[in-house]
Amino acid sequence: MTHLRITPRSLPAAALIGGLLLATAACGTEASTSSGSGGKAAAKPSPELTTTTWEEPASYVYTLTSSEGERNLIGKFRVTVRFGKVAKAVGLDDSARRVVRQSLDQVPTIGGLLEELEQARRDNADEAEAEYAPDGHPVRISLDWEKNAIDDEALYVISAYTPADG
Repeated sequence: MTHLRITPRSLPAAALIGGLLLATAACGTEASTSSGSGGKAAAKPSPELTTTTWEEPASYVYTLTSSEGERNLIGKFRVTVRFGKVAKAVGLDDSARRVVRQSLDQVPTIGGLLEELEQARRDNADEAEAEYAPDGHPVRISLDWEKNAIDDEALYVISAYTPADG
């Protein structure tokens, strides 16, 4: 059996090697959330953050919970998309019912939410992150254009996503 002898003189080298091993191991676990501005926000290592290829179907139904910031699109909505456009939106709370009543055109498709995410990334937003389901559709999109600005955030939670048959 070989014994490793550590002396006070070898401690800095051992610490450096250990740090390099940890850094190398951590590189393999980083998820691809793709923050806005060249990595201002760190990606969290988690399997549900890893993106997969997802192609938006022409027709589907989903529930959107839109919160944070000072925006018109706040509330919980049940959205029906047909032929790539919002065909119907039902407000599931008072705020969402007001949005649907006043301007249905503000309720987005999932593709529209992804376009907003990509625009935030192009604009170098301080935060532009998404989490994805195993099939690749987004389940959470978090945006913050300026970290120190008040009420410019947006959080979209996508649930109960069901693609239409055929």
